[in-house]
Amino acid sequence: MPAWKSLSRVLAPTLLLPLLGAAPPAAPPAPRPAPAANAPVTRPSKQYTVEQFMGSTEVMSPVFTSDGKQLLFSSNASGIINVHTVPVGGGKPSALTRSKTDSVHVVGAFPHDNRFLFERDKGGDEQTHVYVRTPDGKEKDLTPMKKGAAGFLGFSHDDSAFYITTNERDPGAMDVYRYDAKTYARKLLVQNDKGFGVAAVAPDESWVALEEATTTSDGNVWRYDVATKTMKNLTPHTGAARYQVGDIHPVTGELYVLTDDGSEFTRVVRPAKEAGKWEDVEKADWDIIVTAFSHSGAFRVSVVNVDAGYEVRLHDLKAGTQLPLTGFPAGMISEAVFSRDEKQLAVVMETDRSSANIYVQDLATKKTTRLTDTMSRELDPEDLVDAQVVRFKSFDGMEIPNLLFKPHQATAEHKAPAIVYVHGGPGGETTRGYNNFAQYLVNHGYVVLGINNRGSRGYGKTFFKADDQKHGKEPLLDCVEARKYLASLPYVDGSRVAILGGSYGGYMVLAALAFHPDAFDAGVDIFGPSNWLRTLKSMPPEWGAFRQAMFQEMGNPETQEAMLREISPLFHAERIKKPLFVVQGANDPRVLQAESDDIVAAVKRNGVPVEYLLLPDEGHGFKKKKNEAEVDRRTLEFLDRYLRPATATAPKP
Repeated sequence: MPAWKSLSRVLAPTLLLPLLGAAPPAAPPAPRPAPAANAPVTRPSKQYTVEQFMGSTEVMSPVFTSDGKQLLFSSNASGIINVHTVPVGGGKPSALTRSKTDSVHVVGAFPHDNRFLFERDKGGDEQTHVYVRTPDGKEKDLTPMKKGAAGFLGFSHDDSAFYITTNERDPGAMDVYRYDAKTYARKLLVQNDKGFGVAAVAPDESWVALEEATTTSDGNVWRYDVATKTMKNLTPHTGAARYQVGDIHPVTGELYVLTDDGSEFTRVVRPAKEAGKWEDVEKADWDIIVTAFSHSGAFRVSVVNVDAGYEVRLHDLKAGTQLPLTGFPAGMISEAVFSRDEKQLAVVMETDRSSANIYVQDLATKKTTRLTDTMSRELDPEDLVDAQVVRFKSFDGMEIPNLLFKPHQATAEHKAPAIVYVHGGPGGETTRGYNNFAQYLVNHGYVVLGINNRGSRGYGKTFFKADDQKHGKEPLLDCVEARKYLASLPYVDGSRVAILGGSYGGYMVLAALAFHPDAFDAGVDIFGPSNWLRTLKSMPPEWGAFRQAMFQEMGNPETQEAMLREISPLFHAERIKKPLFVVQGANDPRVLQAESDDIVAAVKRNGVPVEYLLLPDEGHGFKKKKNEAEVDRRTLEFLDRYLRPATATAPKP
């Protein structure tokens, strides 16, 4: 059975307006023009404080209880993520966990009682443990390691056990353990000596599907035989092609795989009658990024990444038809999960202007019930904006897709400053859906262009591979060209453009300021690497074999030191002359605090304005709303200070 019956772990954290409907996706739509300067503004835009924006809450990871009467989910309603429950017929959600320090994520509900499993780390250090909570509120750490990370993989098909992965034996390998569902006694199922990714356990437990990433755009699926402890590569191929596990059929044990072998986009395949061959199951004109079965295999759900949005397809396998997803409000589905009896479907749905909510639908009657109310009551969605897909030609003629957010108040007469917003990665994507941070900046008068520079996922493997070992060069030039594109819009003040990004996007900010020091007027770097030699050497050990894939993508610090020094902003910091704001989590295991400490110190030596916000209780991202609010507020104050000095407030000491 697959590890996770929702789509969140595949799509998160950029889940985001899909196209709902029964028909297969059409060919890529023609590029939409940018909003015109004289486009009518139907209403004045009210400006909101960061506190008002933070009144919205996040919901994610819905899980049905064993009887299908309650839905568990994770939410930050308390200021940090905890587990909540709500009746499927509607009612007020209630908290089941009450952590005030560390995020608690529900990952599974026991099949025959009201126990559930959750994951928690400490301060964002990503050393996750798996816990069980009993109905009396008691919690037990099932992975009490002194050092290491663990993750929930799924329940056995006969409900007698569940599977957890840990790297306690070898920091570079996630082994699979089988836990008895009653006693929690465990035994080693897979000793993962190659450090491959663990994808799924067959319903009879005779084999386990593993994933090998040779590069970020090439990989194989392996079969681990539990009895013989031997492995077989199921997907040998020539040339670069990705093979990843989609799911294992819960009854037949048939393996469904996602691959782009022989095509530009990813499709669903399964073993053909001829040994060693694969037959197509489902195709699209875009990447199919998820396919998963319901508990008995009566349904299969797929997700297609369509031009910065997601289309969800629901297949009735008994009838052999695709079911239309009707009865839901307009919007994007970012997660979908079936009840065990397959009579109900829970989805997480959002739009560009409204935060995600959870809905449950009775599949027979199509009755749909909204279970959460997450939007801040102080925000009017009409004052927010929809994103538009726009494209521009980069320096070499390559077409670059983007999401453009235009403030209501921006006109040719009242031109607005702008921001190039760079996603994480490498290989991430700016996608549609509710983005609290972007809406906050747009609401305060900034045009935001969410760029999908070359190397972003979702636009075919040629585009995805176009940044390999070219980081700090061609992909960065796309961001420089994005500024030129923004300056061409009649409602943008081309003399006031900043660049902002987190993680890999933070690196792009530092690289832009160092390698193109006149291209932008300010930069905001949120936990971005400044020294690739150090970042690549310090990758978390639990990433296993994927570390080698990152070396193929970025460069190998042991054999390509000169190249990595060339593209690392820290070694060229003397060229940075524009104001910089840096945000860092002290517990970040991916981008160490030294990455930000060093670049801040180096830029200060230039006499350039530098502001630094170090968050002592965060890792690679924000788990606490108070910290998210502080970052949003400080970012806006910084941008106002250097792009709109007449309205800015002085920096806090």
